[in-house]
Amino acid sequence: MNIDNTQSQMRKGVLEFCILSIIKQGEAYPSDIIEKMKEAKLDILEGTLYPLLTRLKNAELLTYRWVESNSGPPRKYFSMTDKGELFYKELEATWNELANAVHQLTSIN
Repeated sequence: MNIDNTQSQMRKGVLEFCILSIIKQGEAYPSDIIEKMKEAKLDILEGTLYPLLTRLKNAELLTYRWVESNSGPPRKYFSMTDKGELFYKELEATWNELANAVHQLTSIN
């Protein structure tokens, strides 16, 4: 077994939740999302983030607005829709159940 592959799969499983968590805190520009993920030691590449943001937008969980930039092209800022808020609450409940179950199973008694 390759530990790198297993670690990668574990990270992929929580990316959506983490990205939505960041956007839930307030409107976010993709590079800000990448920076916050790096700060949390969950590195994500633009090539992974942008398709995920597009998928979440197409599912009507996110919306965006364009903001003119003084130093280049306009920037796309993402925010959560009402549908996204509901989805996030369900995802958060699922995460809490899963985290509690894993903690229970891996705790040393």
